[in-house]
Amino acid sequence: MGISNFRKRLAAGGLAVVMGAVAPVAASAETLADALVSAYNNSGLLNQYRAVLRAADEDVAAAVADLRPVIGWTADMTYSRTRSRSSSLFGTSTSTNDGTSVTVGLGMEWLLWDGGKTKLSVEAQKEAVLSTRAALVGVEQNVLIQAVDAYMSVRSASETVALRENNVRVITEELRAAKDRFDVGEVTRTDVAQAEARLAAARSSYAQAQGDLVTAREYFKAAVGRNPGALTPPPMVPATAKTMSEAKAIAVRNHPDIAQAQHEVSATELGVRIAAASAGPSVSLSSSLGMVENFDSTHFAKTGSVGIDVSGPIYSGGKISALYRKAIANRDAARSNLLVTTQNAEREVGTAFSNMRVTGAARAAFEQQVRAATVAFRGVREEATLGARTTLDVLNAEQELLDAQASLIAARNNEYVAAYALLQAMGLLTTEHLKLNVQRYDPVAYYNQVKRAPAANSPQGRKLDRVLQGLGKK
Repeated sequence: MGISNFRKRLAAGGLAVVMGAVAPVAASAETLADALVSAYNNSGLLNQYRAVLRAADEDVAAAVADLRPVIGWTADMTYSRTRSRSSSLFGTSTSTNDGTSVTVGLGMEWLLWDGGKTKLSVEAQKEAVLSTRAALVGVEQNVLIQAVDAYMSVRSASETVALRENNVRVITEELRAAKDRFDVGEVTRTDVAQAEARLAAARSSYAQAQGDLVTAREYFKAAVGRNPGALTPPPMVPATAKTMSEAKAIAVRNHPDIAQAQHEVSATELGVRIAAASAGPSVSLSSSLGMVENFDSTHFAKTGSVGIDVSGPIYSGGKISALYRKAIANRDAARSNLLVTTQNAEREVGTAFSNMRVTGAARAAFEQQVRAATVAFRGVREEATLGARTTLDVLNAEQELLDAQASLIAARNNEYVAAYALLQAMGLLTTEHLKLNVQRYDPVAYYNQVKRAPAANSPQGRKLDRVLQGLGKK
């Protein structure tokens, strides 16, 4: 029984290790594209920044409204009671007078000219909107890269759990074989103890892998917005730039951080012109219409006026000059930030491009290591059946194969995430570039509805109310 059973069990254990390394993952319905779509649709962060963008759109409307007349009304009701006492040669007399009056008035203020300050403010707010749109694209990229990383983390953790589970099963068989050989006197108690120690370590690694899978599933839930199902193997690594210089050129044209910095420069340049215009005069038209009614008499009064107001600063304690210098400093800072942002984008592309090449080379090396370790394990296993190798030799060969397989799983995961990280660094990790089947958020739609600052009771204003109700914001 001893040698015969040992050979059978050892052969079965070795086959389990090799088959565990090459067995295909069963197909299922959930793909990486499904996860990306869910992440885009369920992201609270995207919803937050979409609301920030809508707020920036409203800043344009508020600036436009400053160019329009402002009409207001006032109403006042006053009750007065006067008691007086007078003295004369004929004695002292006291009198009391009560009166109630109502005053109603309308007023209008309309800025006619301010050196272009208000119009420049409108343009500056438009640049702020464009900057916020670019920031929203950056948030979209962050959401998608997290979804990719979460998807691959669950895939990697699941494969590692299967690998560790198979390892426990294999070492269990090897321990039984070692005990069979010990029973017939072919090995010592030391061989059995070595197998027992290796089995304990394998069980510990299996428990750790199960814990890592739970962590990965929680990460997936946070990044995608739901629990993962059975995940299919990802498609081929997405195509990126062929050279680093090409990738950097694409990033300079497309990276949302660079676009955001460019619009911030434009906004601060307009800010300098706005500060300069603040030192000039302004012209406005004002008018008023009012009526005063006394309830205790037949007297009433009606008033009306129209006027042109011209005003301008003479001395402001240096405040206007300080604000002008501040605007210049903000412009210079924005220009420097654009340069730094461009340099950082190019550096990130270089790092991501190099990382993708490194992870690809690592994956190829680990594939070769797995093939070599598989051959070595089979050889050691066969030699052990002939008595030329010890139980420890078999355990060590199996461990080397296991380590190579685990490293290959991690390398495949790293290579795939690195490819998407390069797309992000190039500014191309968007639902549009990936051709995801989603209802994309249109950043222009809301802006077009509010850019002319519609009044609340206008048809456009009522339409906006329905839009906000649909968004769940009211």
